Amino acid sequence: MSGKGTLYGGTDMSEAALERDIVADMTSTAGGWIEGSPKAYDRGRAIDTEQLQAFLQKTQPQVAAAFELDNPRSETRALFLNRVQGHITKHGVVDLLRKGMSHSTSAGSFEVVLYGATPSPGNAVAEQRHRANRWSVTRQLRYSRDETQRALDLAIFVNGLPLATFELKNHQTKQTVEDAVEQYRNTRDHRNEPLFHDGRCLAHFAVDEHSVRFCTRLAGKKSWFLPFDKGWNGGAGNPPNPEGYKTAYLWQDILSPASLADIIEHYAARLVEKDPKTKREKRRQIFPRYHQLDVVRRLLADSEENGAGQRYLIQHSAGSGKSNSIAWLAHQLVGLGTDDSPAFDAVIVVTDRINLDRQIERTVKAFTQVRSLVKHADKSKDLREALANGTKIIISTVQKFPVILQDIGDTHRDRKFAIIIDEAHSGQGGKTTHAMSGALGAAAEEAEEETTEDKINKIIDSQKLLPNASYYAFTATPKPRTLGYFGREGTDGLKHPFHVYTMQQAIEEGFILDVLKNYTTVESYYKLVKSVEDDPEFDAKKAAKKLRRYVEGHSHAIETKASIMVDHLLDNVIRPRKIGGKARAMVVADGVPRALAYYSAINAYLKKLGSPYRAIVAFSGEHEYGGQNVTEASLNGFPSNAIETTFREDPYRILVCADKFQTGYDEPLLHTMYVDKPLSGVRAVQTLSRLNRAHPEKHDVAVLDFYNKADGIQQSFAKWYRTTTLADAVDPNTLHDLRAVLDGAGVYDREDIGQFVEMFLAKEPRSRLEAFLDQLVVSYQELDSEEQQVEFKGTAKTFVRTYDYLAGILPYRNPEWLKLSILLTFLIPKLPAPIEEDLSRGILETVDLDSYRAEQQAAISITLGEEDAELTTIAPTAIGHRGEPELKPASIILEEFNQLFGNIPWTDKDRIRHLIAVEIPAKVREDKDYVNAQRYNDEQNARVESDAAVQRAIATFLKSDTELYRQFAGNPAFKRWLTETVFRETYDPTAAESSVPSEYGGDSES
Repeated sequence: MSGKGTLYGGTDMSEAALERDIVADMTSTAGGWIEGSPKAYDRGRAIDTEQLQAFLQKTQPQVAAAFELDNPRSETRALFLNRVQGHITKHGVVDLLRKGMSHSTSAGSFEVVLYGATPSPGNAVAEQRHRANRWSVTRQLRYSRDETQRALDLAIFVNGLPLATFELKNHQTKQTVEDAVEQYRNTRDHRNEPLFHDGRCLAHFAVDEHSVRFCTRLAGKKSWFLPFDKGWNGGAGNPPNPEGYKTAYLWQDILSPASLADIIEHYAARLVEKDPKTKREKRRQIFPRYHQLDVVRRLLADSEENGAGQRYLIQHSAGSGKSNSIAWLAHQLVGLGTDDSPAFDAVIVVTDRINLDRQIERTVKAFTQVRSLVKHADKSKDLREALANGTKIIISTVQKFPVILQDIGDTHRDRKFAIIIDEAHSGQGGKTTHAMSGALGAAAEEAEEETTEDKINKIIDSQKLLPNASYYAFTATPKPRTLGYFGREGTDGLKHPFHVYTMQQAIEEGFILDVLKNYTTVESYYKLVKSVEDDPEFDAKKAAKKLRRYVEGHSHAIETKASIMVDHLLDNVIRPRKIGGKARAMVVADGVPRALAYYSAINAYLKKLGSPYRAIVAFSGEHEYGGQNVTEASLNGFPSNAIETTFREDPYRILVCADKFQTGYDEPLLHTMYVDKPLSGVRAVQTLSRLNRAHPEKHDVAVLDFYNKADGIQQSFAKWYRTTTLADAVDPNTLHDLRAVLDGAGVYDREDIGQFVEMFLAKEPRSRLEAFLDQLVVSYQELDSEEQQVEFKGTAKTFVRTYDYLAGILPYRNPEWLKLSILLTFLIPKLPAPIEEDLSRGILETVDLDSYRAEQQAAISITLGEEDAELTTIAPTAIGHRGEPELKPASIILEEFNQLFGNIPWTDKDRIRHLIAVEIPAKVREDKDYVNAQRYNDEQNARVESDAAVQRAIATFLKSDTELYRQFAGNPAFKRWLTETVFRETYDPTAAESSVPSEYGGDSES
């Protein structure tokens, strides 16, 4: 401990003063602690014998007498203390506090309770024992048997058993929390000092006036300390405290006796994990992070106060420990209420993560001996048996859950449920959530005869959040629909998450790594030549996309990019021994054929270099490659379910993926990602976030992107970097507008709607319904034009999607909307899609790849702003229609692709071609004023805004590409040609009108 005392006789600003203030707070009447004596501490056993003796004499006097605790020289006393010390060494202090221990002496065998747990109401004995707990804090604890003068600033105990240690630092003496961390790493001997052995304490805290760090397992220089701060302004740190120290919440709130008892009883654990191969056991101490403790406690308090029928959206960053948060929440929701009147009869966890049910079961078993508490339900039978057997926590998948509940829904309408949704997205809204609600809804009064209207009203009621179910939706990337369905309206009129732990805070605190900090784009430069004599015409826009895919998927391009990946991996990841020499890489490929090509090219190049390392490939199903059908198992040489564990072993260092392992895959050894696939929005965040899992030896990550632009990735992450809110809701009048279009088409009339719904709800034979729908299909096929058919089918889809969303949040009923939605739901799949000729077919047969090179750009750090993201919902008023293709001869397309930009003596023609063909149009497409002009104005006005957008785009290249800027500014012909080219390439008012989220009728993400 260091300090400089008072200055000029004023306030003591030393470290000793901070220590005194903390202890004074804790030992005050409100604090509830007593101050322990350093002299009572047994250094060899790490026990405060004075406090232990006092607790046992108060609560179990017969035990205290039998163990001769009041005789310091008694052999019987020594044997008991040794047994306490040995039990903690083997099982950890949490196990001893929860379960107690058996101990025998010459006086008999005794069951020893070493901690009085929080009692249930009416249990007088437990209440007395709980009040007798001795929460003590000891200053300047001399803990060492060898270096007798070494002392900890603070240590806290319950009934003489250690709970936590503290090293304090003081900014006024130019020392910070980081100095405290180094003190633990360098001078606190975890091998020889019992107090620092694994499992001896719940946690070890490094503290100063501004920040808190904690560690659950000291390991010398490898000790991993993580923040335990509240967060401030969306990021790391702590808010100013008008009443005192910023970190006072630690000892005044988190470590108050009541709070610490809650942590001991419901959160802290020492888990035993067995390696499936070596069979060796590994013990791991669990202590909640601040945001985990805060969210679970807030959810429990709100649930207890308001009961069933609530919605909660929890926006917690990827890598923030959602699995533990869900497990703690599920376990404690079961215990809400009383034995006679529980708040919930069962907790249902909806997840697609296979490992989550094991994690929940393991967590729950750490707190209870009840074996039947957790069950995974895949079938209706499983759920029936689970509920009949009193199973309290039931885990199911998103796909299976609605089916299970629809099948047995009527049986459980009188029960109360808590539904926890893991990674909630639009898939958990709409019909899935309606199915949950319908099956779990309170039983309606039985009418003598239920009319069609009664049935319609019952469906509408089931589509809303019902009073006997609460929803707890966890996600790192809430979409507008998720916010609309699960968010809560704030005083500002926006929909907000119930609790937030931002990506910004997680990165700044070191819980996850910043995947954008070392982001490198790899530009492709290539030339295509026409390989046929004639000059057929093709759809220019579709042809350009096919040409790009042809080039990037060409064997020469794959081999070139594979060599870049391997060279980067060997030079920048393996040789520098990233993550202690254990770092791995992932290749994100655009589809199975390209993944197979990369897998082959990477292994071939590694073999050519004489490298011992190899790649693994991951894809679903069976595919043709190299003239034979292959699966990932046949190529890898081991089963698919072994990919995750095998990838951690040498010689495997690269995992080549095609739409696998890009969500929910948590591998801390993953260091580098090679992306050759278009990524945007949620998919970009989820895919790149595979890299962000923290590891004690992981200090950075890297991305090489062969496909996307840094600006686009930045925009994707900005939506979910901080708190995400929903600015407005879908206007219900949208449904009136859409219905007007559908009614006007003449495919059905109002009588058709009523008749079909009545037949459907009366459970008429399917053959009758099919025959009825077939008549409407005939009406659809008799529409005057294919354009009208496209319009009707597209608008019908939009109506169903929009109603599906609004039905869950509208405060009123509209039976006519529901009836039309029912009809359209069954009619849409029967409507044949107009055959649309692919006017770009054959373009690839007319070209050859003349040259290709990939050029790695300088690595950049993509920075994100300090503003919360405000999402908006765009009413899906756009009706379906098909745009007219722009036909151009192949020679013209290739000429524009390769040569139009070569009429000026550029220094770097490839660079200029790329700017004009890719980067400038991309910037113009994203220009908000231009987008709005396309949406709301005619072509002439949009052209004016396009030219202005080109001017703005060119200006951004002023410093990096002065040659281009000079030509644009000083060459009128070039400027005119460029603005015309960009406008022709980017103008698409239909795309602007229909650029709505998939949950409101836009294209869904694959």
